Amino acid sequence: MYPTNNGQSVARINEVINKSNSGVIVLPPNPSADAIAAATALYLGLSKIGKNLSLACSSVIRSDILGSDKFQQTIATAGDNLVISFPYSDGMIDKVDYNIQGNNFNLIIAPRGGFPKLDPAQVKYSYTGGFIDFIVSVDAPNLNSLGAVYTDNQTQFQGKNLINIDRHITNGFFGSVNYVNKVASSTCELIFKILQGINADVDKDIATNLYNGLAQATNNFTSYSVNAETFETAAQLLKAGATKKPLKSQTRPVGIGTAVPSVFERQATKPIETIETQPQAPEGNQQGQTLPRQAATNAPQDWLKPKIFRGGGLI
Repeated sequence: MYPTNNGQSVARINEVINKSNSGVIVLPPNPSADAIAAATALYLGLSKIGKNLSLACSSVIRSDILGSDKFQQTIATAGDNLVISFPYSDGMIDKVDYNIQGNNFNLIIAPRGGFPKLDPAQVKYSYTGGFIDFIVSVDAPNLNSLGAVYTDNQTQFQGKNLINIDRHITNGFFGSVNYVNKVASSTCELIFKILQGINADVDKDIATNLYNGLAQATNNFTSYSVNAETFETAAQLLKAGATKKPLKSQTRPVGIGTAVPSVFERQATKPIETIETQPQAPEGNQQGQTLPRQAATNAPQDWLKPKIFRGGGLI
């Protein structure tokens, strides 16, 4: 186990990555926007320096963050085996066959009667069968919190360099290298320091992911965990070309079957208290008004009378 949250940890991560060719970045199920942004930024950064990377999460990732479409639900890395993937529902395939015509190998997938034919636009191609040198765990306090990505692939984790990147107070320092900062305001800040430490080029796309993940994690820099280092990181990312995106309101699960609305949702749904009142109306207007409580109770007697402005003053 290596020291956490200091230059030696980053140096050790740099050492592991430099001597490796391929790895997997894994997230726990239902990750936060901060975690998705952090993982994809690391994926983009390591890919730029020639590493063979894949992203894995046991739950489906729905996000507009750049690179989020690269997530798979199983651990795999590129190799020599071509994988053809498409959306599937139980019973939709009748048979799979192939033939060779001249120099072409044809894979034939026949749908079962009553099911629609495959949409070529939904077919994806990738490679698997490659050897995994290292695994990076992002935003997970322990291995079991990774869900099926870990429980279904425990042998894949054995004997691998495991880099643990997290800011949970409960993190168990389970990696062979641990970069854990329990007072960091976002996971994206940690990834930014790692990319700097391994001399990866933080371009506009990577900076945009990191900046917006940081903004989401801190509720647009209003969280109690925000500190001077948070703003320093944000400034560097903006200088690198980060593009700001509108902050999305989110509901995050708390316990089982419950959710807490974001501060924006609470403000948007808070009712405005009104009372029915019949203030004295000006001559010619006999209709009552519905007014906010404070206005009705504190308004002067002549507030409904027309006001006339002439020149620079009220007469």
